[in-house]
Amino acid sequence: MIPTNKYEKIVKLKLDVIFKRVFGNEKNEKIIAVFISDLLEIPRESIRKIYINNVELTPEYLEQKFSRLDLKMDVDGRIINIELQVNKESFFKERTLFYWSKLYSEELLAGDEYAELRQTICINIINFNLFECEDYHSNFKILECERKELLTDKFAIHFFELKKLGKCKKNKRMEDWLNLINAETEGDLMSIQQATTIPEVQDTIVMLRHLNADEKVRQEAYYREKLLHDEASALGNARREGEAKGRAEGEEKKENEIILKMYKKGKSPEQISDDLELPIEKIITVINNNA
Repeated sequence: MIPTNKYEKIVKLKLDVIFKRVFGNEKNEKIIAVFISDLLEIPRESIRKIYINNVELTPEYLEQKFSRLDLKMDVDGRIINIELQVNKESFFKERTLFYWSKLYSEELLAGDEYAELRQTICINIINFNLFECEDYHSNFKILECERKELLTDKFAIHFFELKKLGKCKKNKRMEDWLNLINAETEGDLMSIQQATTIPEVQDTIVMLRHLNADEKVRQEAYYREKLLHDEASALGNARREGEAKGRAEGEEKKENEIILKMYKKGKSPEQISDDLELPIEKIITVINNNA
């Protein structure tokens, strides 16, 4: 039964535990294949079989206070990793590149030839802005700077920035999936359902409604979201404390430079203390440390 209240909050697909229930389940292979096909803009018929690793949702996983989910898939010889990141993370670009390199290299066993290395694609779906552009999709490859010649087709890293959806229109099928991941209310689902022509998106909406009707799943989602909010708050507080500390250190450095400048012009520590209204002990300490 479809809820009648369009403002009703739903279990969010961009929440790791819900995303993994949908896209980490090989029973949903048809949905997953179309999802990957539309995001990577590759023919659906090129995806014949999908094998999914790390699909278990263990109690330990639910307790972990982090907002990154990754699903590793073997898609007809390609290694595809889908990563969902809710909270902003420092050096995310560098971490993604490092993670891609590990995925690419760990497949080569002792005695294997380099030719056996497989195409490795990282898909990053992120709930924050990472690049200075309006486009929600960024596709990185290795190209020669002047000729734009592709070095190899075995490297690809994609970023999908959910915060930029709606700013520019690029690919309707791609946007239907991303809007679905970004949906937070029943009204959002209704809008997507009315606008999409993708049967698998419709099927995913039905699946989300079934999950939303399951009290156990709703509690699980609530618990995970609370942990992620706690993590975001902790990161925010740490960042603000770091910024405050940086400002204080900057002000102290400037103050010390003024003290030294006045001292070099011949003023005594006592005069500097009086002029700046600072303790004489601080003045002497600054002068002695820079003698």
